[in-house]
Amino acid sequence: MKHFILSVLALTLVYVTNPAWAGDQEIEQLRQQLEQLKLEYNSKLEALEKRLQATEQASKQETSTPPVTATPSTEPSKANSFNPDISLILDGRYGHYSQDPEGYELPGYMLGGEAGPGERGFALGHSELVMSANADDKFYGRFTLAFGIHDGETEVEIEEAFFETLGLDYGLAVRGGRFFSDIGYLNSQHEHQWDFVDAPLIYRGLFGNQLIDDGIQLSWLAPTDLYLSFGSELFRGSRFPLSVETGNSFGAYTLFAKAGGDIGGSNSWLAGVSYLNTDPVDRSSTGHGHEHEEEGHVPAAFSGDSKTWGVDFVWKWAPNGNRRQRNLQLQYEYYRRNDDGMLAAGEESGSYHGDQSGWYAQAVYQFIPRWRIGMRYDALDSSATGSDVQLIKEAGLDNEGHRPQRFSLMTDWSNSEFSRFRLQYNLDESSSVVNDQWILQFILGLGAHAAHSY
Repeated sequence: MKHFILSVLALTLVYVTNPAWAGDQEIEQLRQQLEQLKLEYNSKLEALEKRLQATEQASKQETSTPPVTATPSTEPSKANSFNPDISLILDGRYGHYSQDPEGYELPGYMLGGEAGPGERGFALGHSELVMSANADDKFYGRFTLAFGIHDGETEVEIEEAFFETLGLDYGLAVRGGRFFSDIGYLNSQHEHQWDFVDAPLIYRGLFGNQLIDDGIQLSWLAPTDLYLSFGSELFRGSRFPLSVETGNSFGAYTLFAKAGGDIGGSNSWLAGVSYLNTDPVDRSSTGHGHEHEEEGHVPAAFSGDSKTWGVDFVWKWAPNGNRRQRNLQLQYEYYRRNDDGMLAAGEESGSYHGDQSGWYAQAVYQFIPRWRIGMRYDALDSSATGSDVQLIKEAGLDNEGHRPQRFSLMTDWSNSEFSRFRLQYNLDESSSVVNDQWILQFILGLGAHAAHSY
């Protein structure tokens, strides 16, 4: 506006102080220049108005109507250019455990993947290099490299590599490649998004922390005022706990449905149900810190039919939808898995039926800007029967008369959305021996990073 006014004044001054130039030709030139300035000004004003509207809409989605951002089909639309967002997530921690984490076990559960409490002392956590962008007007892509230190060795893994469609008709979206499954609430989130350092015990026992695999996902967002979405995934099944090599076919599938909405201007909620079906072949306790034989146990492998059901619920409160000052989040998930098949341990084998279930509930409260406190409780249960009771005990799948549970407290401080320092205490009764755990963690996000989902 300032430049526009100055330009008009300058042209007027030229006209007034030089009447000799005020011929028809000069007047026409001045008019043309004035019209050109108006066009440029209007164009810039329109662009600024569009940017303002987009920013206001994004702010409303993050505060007052967050469930809309929970659908996978809307997340890629946040990329507003074809230049990739590149970010590095740094995760470091210090752990003090009263019991050696190398001997960690969950009675009644096979542990695989990344399951385990972590390492003692100073250690790198789960760091990530993330690249994402719109490939064109129809496709979005993301690539994530994960870095970790285990047994003194650096490990690098392709954690994500997928495409997702943009703007398909009828609320449909397709995702393909390697990605986190959308079952449950916490599973699809990266570790640096978690409110606690570690995964809930039920995630640790059933999924090896998280369910991730190569496959394809189809989701549908219903055209309703209430947020309502449905989806299904087909997975190769080669990773724990799917543990299937199927060749040209697929080894597992999921079904899930999510619903959510707002209650007034300060509350929002999201609920979901999930189902996972797979037929594992030689599913075994493979993962960091679990390759060794536990005392009294031998390596075990399960083959048969495996079905998992789950429900999840999240409630968020923030005064008038403004999360910057104060906010509260309540979160709950429950899972139950049924296994029927054959169990092999060493040279012995026999029929096996196992029921494993568990839940966690947590509350996280930001009482002043930058500071939060949180509390979480985990509880598991399991039962196992079969043709050879001794075989089940030797495989470590007998609950030993113990129900694992854990109580956690945490507080964290975030100078900005790109840095967080957290202190957490776990009273861990995963086994019959109580394990006092203190963990200090830092998380730093370097570079452009997409906004997190609901």
